[in-house]
Amino acid sequence: MNKTQHYVLGKWITGTGEGIPSFDAVTGEFIASTTVEGLDIPAILHYGRTKGGEKLRKMTFQERGNMIKSLAMYLTKRKEQFYEISYRTGATRVDSWIDIEGGFGNLFANASLRKLFPNQPFHVEGDPIDLSKGGRFMAHHILVPKKGVAIHINAFNFPIWGMLEKCAVNWMAGMPAVVLPAPVTAYLTEAVVQEIIASNILPEGALQLISGTTKNIFDTVESQDVITFTGSAATGRLLKAHPRIIQESVPFTMEADSLNASILGEDAVPGTPEFDLFINQAKSEITVKCGQKCTAIRRMIVPEKLMDDVQIALGKSLDKVTIGDPRLKEVRMGALVSKAQADVLKNRVNELSKTASIVYGDFDTLNIIGANEKGAFVSPIVLREDKPFQNLSVHETEAFGPVSTIMPYKNLDEAIELAQMGKGSLVSSIVTNSDEIAKEYVVNAASHHGRILVLNRENARQSTGHGSPLPLLVHGGPGRAGGGEEMGGIRGIKHYMQRCAIQGSPTTLTEITGIYQPNSAYKEITRHPFQYHWEDIQPGMSLKTHKRTVTDTDIINFANLTWDHFYAHTDITSLDGSIFEKRTAHGYFILAAAAGLFVYPNKGPVAANYGLEECRFLRPIYHNDTIYVRLTCKQKIERDVASAEHPSGIVKWFVE
Repeated sequence: MNKTQHYVLGKWITGTGEGIPSFDAVTGEFIASTTVEGLDIPAILHYGRTKGGEKLRKMTFQERGNMIKSLAMYLTKRKEQFYEISYRTGATRVDSWIDIEGGFGNLFANASLRKLFPNQPFHVEGDPIDLSKGGRFMAHHILVPKKGVAIHINAFNFPIWGMLEKCAVNWMAGMPAVVLPAPVTAYLTEAVVQEIIASNILPEGALQLISGTTKNIFDTVESQDVITFTGSAATGRLLKAHPRIIQESVPFTMEADSLNASILGEDAVPGTPEFDLFINQAKSEITVKCGQKCTAIRRMIVPEKLMDDVQIALGKSLDKVTIGDPRLKEVRMGALVSKAQADVLKNRVNELSKTASIVYGDFDTLNIIGANEKGAFVSPIVLREDKPFQNLSVHETEAFGPVSTIMPYKNLDEAIELAQMGKGSLVSSIVTNSDEIAKEYVVNAASHHGRILVLNRENARQSTGHGSPLPLLVHGGPGRAGGGEEMGGIRGIKHYMQRCAIQGSPTTLTEITGIYQPNSAYKEITRHPFQYHWEDIQPGMSLKTHKRTVTDTDIINFANLTWDHFYAHTDITSLDGSIFEKRTAHGYFILAAAAGLFVYPNKGPVAANYGLEECRFLRPIYHNDTIYVRLTCKQKIERDVASAEHPSGIVKWFVE
């Protein structure tokens, strides 16, 4: 019997026993069975923490990012082989693109974040905090990689994206991963992991694959581990309550299927672009991935006067959807992942139809192109619930497939209340051309949603759509949606790191963080800092310049040059009653004069001035005042340029 394989402890193995069979969603043909019997789970987790973790934690952010970028490029070159396997899950080319290239895109997006981190294994967060009046005792926060393993339990609907959107983040943070895909589509995840391991791009132990679910995965988790779960809210709650997770205080992020709502604004009447956008988006969310998306629209909340218009327009749009073999170009909707999932879907629709009416589609009549009833094909189903405040099933029961329900609202307050009755969602959207309506909805509905899309004619062409989570935005939601948070750019990476407040003297914290802290001891140098090459510069290196006295002539000439004739610079007869005592030098003259003092005139390693930051004019400089400059290296930021001939980067200078 063909079995999916596991990659654990540095080798490919198969489990013992018969396992759970998976079938081609289109033909019903047997593909493989998945069994986890015989796996040494404690050893697998320990292997990740040590073999993979020790290597990843020593790598800098730039090294990790470039590693992930290389992996993304490697997989992209081999993408076509994954499309052929993905068709067997019932996914069309478009559906598979979301899963395959969307997953690779997550790698690219997270790899690019390396430029926002230092070229070191840990990250310094925020600004320094002065804990004393004299500035001799201070604090700064740093983040270091957790010394555990990330355990990812993924759902069946995105076997590639679901793995890579999580792993890209934990790898950037410096943590290894153990991935557990759902058995029914584990064969597709396995195919990608086969290529990842063959690439030799990741350090050994950075990725292990357990093809299926195992009941004892949590029995030996430790406090430094991180667990993520994607799936049903009911299953997630059971897992989250595992005694070992509670005992060890293991972070647990749950991203659960939710009853996401899309609202049609009262202004979006038939004939407006927004009405058409609502209908097109609804059709897409019902049919893409055969409705098997945790972010799909389950509830369409529309003005009561437009209920019939929406029902008719959506029905006409769905009539154009062709169903069948996802390999065929003319097919627009494939199959559910399995016959078993189709049975579950029918039961859920039956529950909803006890109060709501089915106004489009049925489970008995279906025109299938290029396939037959052996596949897990179903029709799109639209229900209508005219009493959504009385009949609560529509806010509690999710049919995970091409199913959505239309319901009415009288005013925007009712629409907001209905959206909130889902008790927490991953995403909501509102389609309106009224910014006033949009603001009212967003401000009042945001408490119950992880993301809100405002869709209108202006952004329609560029919009990524209701159901598309993006790597740089948080993915998750409160309440029923799990109360967790994935991705989110830098925010997501920090979930796999430990934040620690470091207290000490400015000099000590300069050495720890690699960032010069004000009041730290200077490292006096004899040569001008602009004469040093990149590799010789260190934070704290400092030069005190010679002095210059500001004259009346300097100020007047600068005023004539810039046309800045502010009275304090040019009219000393107007100073009475002002905060100024004498003729005052322009702030920008002080900067220019400071540059003249600290710039090294001869040709040297310095290429260009990148710009000024943290420039503040705290007190006036008057004519006849004498100034000097102290120039101290604050921080070095390496340039991540593969083609660079010599080490280089940006040097931030602390200028006093």
